[in-house]
Amino acid sequence: MNTSIVGKQFDLTEPIKAYIDGAVESLKKYNLDVISVRTVISADEKNGKKGFSVEFAINMAHKNTVVIQQKDKDVYAAIDLAIERAKKVLRRHHDKVMNHKIVEEDIPTSTENHEGSDDEIVPMRLDSYKPIEIEEAMNELKGSDKQFLVFHDMEDKFRIMYKKSDGRFGLY
Repeated sequence: MNTSIVGKQFDLTEPIKAYIDGAVESLKKYNLDVISVRTVISADEKNGKKGFSVEFAINMAHKNTVVIQQKDKDVYAAIDLAIERAKKVLRRHHDKVMNHKIVEEDIPTSTENHEGSDDEIVPMRLDSYKPIEIEEAMNELKGSDKQFLVFHDMEDKFRIMYKKSDGRFGLY
C-alpha cells in the first residue's frame, strides 16, 4: 500500500508523519485491496481562529475512491476523527463483501418428488420471446391443456393469461 502525506500551509513534523503512518497501518486489518492512501493536512485560519483540515483519499482496487474530510482545532484530534470515519466506511464495505451470498445461476431441474412434499417448483423457459397479439395468446391457451400462458404483448409488456373455472379467460 502506497501512502503519501502532504502538508498545505503546514510544516509536517516527524511525530505527525509517524502518527499518520500508524493510523493508516490500522486500515490493513480489513483485508481490502487498498492501493494507496493520500493524506493532505492543511492549516486553516478563519475569523482569527486556527484549525486544521485533514483529508484521507483511500484508493481501493475495483472500487470507488473513498474520501474522508475532517476539521478540528487540534491536528491529532482531526486525524483521529478522520481515521475513525475511514474505519467505519471500510468495516461496512468489508462486512458487505463477507456477507454477500453467491447466487447460483444454474437452476436445478429435478423432476423427482421428495417424500412428504406435494409442491414442486419446475423452472421453465418462455416458448417465444417475440411479441404476440392477445387474441393469438387466447387461441393458443384454448388449444392447449395449460392453465396459464406468459407472453410479451405487442406493447412489449409481460402479460399472463389464465383460464378461469367458469371457462372464461383472465389477463394480467
